Amino acid sequence: MQASGPGSNSRDGIEAEAARLLARLNSAPTPQDEAELCAWVEADPRHAVAFARAEAAWEAAERLKSAAAEVNLPPMAKIVSEEQQRRLSRNILIAAGVAMLLFILAAIVTVLTFNDVDRYETRIGEIRTIALSDGSRLHLNSDSAAEVRFTDNGRKVRLLKGEAAFDVAHDPERAFEVEARSAVVRAVGTSFNLRLRPALTELTVTQGAVTVRCGNRQPQPVAAGDGAVLQPRSLVLTHLDPKVIRQRTAWRQKLVQLEDETIEQATGEFNRYRVAPILIGDTRVSSLRIGGEFHITDSGKFLSALQSHLPIRVVDGEEGSVMLLYRDLSSRADSAN
Repeated sequence: MQASGPGSNSRDGIEAEAARLLARLNSAPTPQDEAELCAWVEADPRHAVAFARAEAAWEAAERLKSAAAEVNLPPMAKIVSEEQQRRLSRNILIAAGVAMLLFILAAIVTVLTFNDVDRYETRIGEIRTIALSDGSRLHLNSDSAAEVRFTDNGRKVRLLKGEAAFDVAHDPERAFEVEARSAVVRAVGTSFNLRLRPALTELTVTQGAVTVRCGNRQPQPVAAGDGAVLQPRSLVLTHLDPKVIRQRTAWRQKLVQLEDETIEQATGEFNRYRVAPILIGDTRVSSLRIGGEFHITDSGKFLSALQSHLPIRVVDGEEGSVMLLYRDLSSRADSAN
């Protein structure tokens, strides 16, 4: 989704759009509202940061409302003397002062919260491992971004885009929480993988166990060898074959593993690591299938396998791109005769 209106890509425009979407999310949102929010947050890392700031400001405002509600003012009954009027005015001024102080404190907390965030990201084709201060490790796949904030009370990560794997150091006093769109994955000491796909978030647990929560739903446990498909209003648990787990985590070894994937799926995987994409120029190519293991930087081997084992012709395009066309073997045989 793209915001409309002048200045929508400016900082003010992005923050205004984040505030608008947050307001809709907190007033009986429809599935379409939640899908629109997910698409907007995923479209640009700046959107995710702006939305996080809006959430913090919203929470601060809610705390301020609660605090203000606890301030007891004298009832506006009959005022029978000037002394009571002066006392009433004094109490109102005190309440206003308390509310202003709470607002300032909430603003300070919000600023300190977002100034104490470490941001990590990778370029297209780059895979990076980050050693975190608690002994955990964050692994970022190509074209991915995450924010990390550790305090004495908790360890929080927000996956902004792409894919990440986590080797979580055991700390029973501080749970490790990862936010991915509307889902929160909570662990103490374990290993798991999260991938943000266009319409869903994919969870794979490789060691230990986690709990995962979507929106206001109850947390669900997910053990090693299992996974989950996460959407704003649904959570589907799945048991994973070991081959599927190896395939999903092969990127940690800088590999693309294909298990009888369609060419459309396979090129989608390789394009995660290429600045110049592999394009499909004939619909007959899309449904053909291929398997094998390839290094993420060696798409040439993948293209050679396509031409050797399938009726596919590879044509070089502009600026390093590649076009896949269907090779009609019968026509070629007739021409040879």
